[in-house]
Amino acid sequence: MVEFQLPKLTARVRFPSPADPAFGGITIKDVCYMNLKLLFFLLAVGFIAGCATMEYKPLPEAPSQAAEKKQGIYHKVQKGQTLWYIARTYGVAVEDITEVNNIPNAAAIEVGQLIFVPGAKGVKEMASAYSPDKNKDEFAWPMKGKILSYFKDHRGEGSNRGIDIEAGDTDTVKASREGQVVLVDYMSGYNQTVMIDHGDGFISVYALNRKLLVKLGDHVYKGEAIAQAGSVTGRGFLHFEIRRGKEATNPLYYLP
Repeated sequence: MVEFQLPKLTARVRFPSPADPAFGGITIKDVCYMNLKLLFFLLAVGFIAGCATMEYKPLPEAPSQAAEKKQGIYHKVQKGQTLWYIARTYGVAVEDITEVNNIPNAAAIEVGQLIFVPGAKGVKEMASAYSPDKNKDEFAWPMKGKILSYFKDHRGEGSNRGIDIEAGDTDTVKASREGQVVLVDYMSGYNQTVMIDHGDGFISVYALNRKLLVKLGDHVYKGEAIAQAGSVTGRGFLHFEIRRGKEATNPLYYLP
């Protein structure tokens, strides 16, 4: 067998370096720097091209302060004034005032309280206290006592259509406002009941009485005794409602 051997190299093979003059004196560091510049250039071109085709929607205009601000005035509550009286004086609905002022069902307005009246253009002068003659169209408490249940409080399967005022056997129920008696009878769920029509769309209801003191058709005045309260039903309270037409409303909005 004949063996062949490669000749041995007597000198090292030297590969050209990028730093050699043949490469123009460019180093590896220079090559990396140029590659980075090329990469940033390509990214910039792509971003500009994308911006040229992107559509921008205009920002919505901020609402003016005048549009956000409700039209109306603030009324300072005086002694003897009710929400109903204030609403009637300014020609707005009670519900509009209670809604904008966030007045709950169990709340009553107080002297000195500021009430915002929506839609009103100027503060109107009102009497701070009334004589019986001037106050004949205002509602009064049929009886003084602790409120046991408020308007729309949960009751059985429904809700309270008025307020329940704690009563004793000797307490007298009085007409809340002048009007004509349109019902004197026993009603299911209401027991001994009196209803008074006030002639302007409002009707007041007095239920769970022990004894009735008026007759159908009687004309009664505010503060006149119409029934005797008591615990004949075991409940021991007067159920009082103020209805506007057929709709039950919150009595506390009408009572001083």
